[in-house]
Amino acid sequence: MPRAKGHRRALAMKKMRAEQLDWTPQPPVPEFVPRRGTGSRHPVRRWPTSHLTGRQVKLVPPRHLEKKIVFVVGDSHLRAVVDEDVAIPELPFCFSFLSVPGGVAADLRMEVRHLTVPWTPDLVCVCAPSNNLTGSRTIGEAAVDFDALLTTVRSRWPKVFVLDFPSRLNIPLDLQELLRQEYHRVAARMGLPYVAVADHLSVNWLSLWCPDGVHLSDTDGMPILVDLLCDAAFTQLAPPPSEPTASPQTPPHPRTSPSPQVAPRVVVTGPEPLPRRRHPRGWTVVGQEGKVIFGSESLPGCHFECAATPLVQQSDPIPSNALWFSSAMLDAMEQFAPSTGSDGIAVPPSEVVRDQSAVQEGAQVPQKISKGKCVSVSLVTVPSVCVPHVSAA
Repeated sequence: MPRAKGHRRALAMKKMRAEQLDWTPQPPVPEFVPRRGTGSRHPVRRWPTSHLTGRQVKLVPPRHLEKKIVFVVGDSHLRAVVDEDVAIPELPFCFSFLSVPGGVAADLRMEVRHLTVPWTPDLVCVCAPSNNLTGSRTIGEAAVDFDALLTTVRSRWPKVFVLDFPSRLNIPLDLQELLRQEYHRVAARMGLPYVAVADHLSVNWLSLWCPDGVHLSDTDGMPILVDLLCDAAFTQLAPPPSEPTASPQTPPHPRTSPSPQVAPRVVVTGPEPLPRRRHPRGWTVVGQEGKVIFGSESLPGCHFECAATPLVQQSDPIPSNALWFSSAMLDAMEQFAPSTGSDGIAVPPSEVVRDQSAVQEGAQVPQKISKGKCVSVSLVTVPSVCVPHVSAA
């Protein structure tokens, strides 16, 4: 029997799948491609070999001992400065260098430990060794060696800081960043400053490196590294800013309840009152203080003048005002309410007061003066404020 259409479709699918599986695996494309720098570098000179590490070592003493000394310990990145291929600007301090080309952290520690110098540096700069990227098996092992190096340096000189290593073009950047972070962590644990340089040396600027991709070029790369070294040394040697003197703190005042706000009193002062005039008919001013003031002229028909005698003030629930009483008013009051004579005090003729101006105002009235006789009247208490003088009708 002839085959169905579905069978032919199945054969075509198998053939197509076989064509798709027939391929040769390609090698993996590497994520990192080493690059070469385009800068130039002076020829390398031969240095003496150390019997401690078997590596070339060169020590450059300071030129001006009267200045502050900055001692720099590093690897082959310092070769251009030590050989004076790259100049150092004139500064208020001088540099001294110890360079160990190809040395790892353990080699630098060995050289520093057995180093003997007749001078004492004011500041020590430890260049983070980048040779541990290839000389150490793991990042942790490199961190342990770097910790031992910083411990040895601090045991000899107290003031130390760390300068970061420049990046390399032939090693993956993530591995270099891990080692850089581990170095920074070790320095921070010891309380040492860590100066970064990777941000100032871009890996995209190939002229900063020489063709080996490891060392910086003498024309473009090393001047930047020298400037960073000088700036870091100047910052570390600068005196710390003086702390502002704290003013003595006053003790806090105890909290008190807020006092009620009182409206201010407005005092208005007017013109001074005029002196009191003497009444021509001898009228009497009755005041609140229980005193009587008489006029200077005696009334007609009275054979003597009555003195102002202070009396005991009586309490009066009804407030009163100062009044002037005429003779007719006194007669009317006498007819309506005759006085008994017990409240008044008669003044004998021998005790006549001639100087009536010395008598104070605001006294009480002890008696009534009428024509031809002295009649006692009841005490009337009024305030000390007197109304202005009004002439009799």
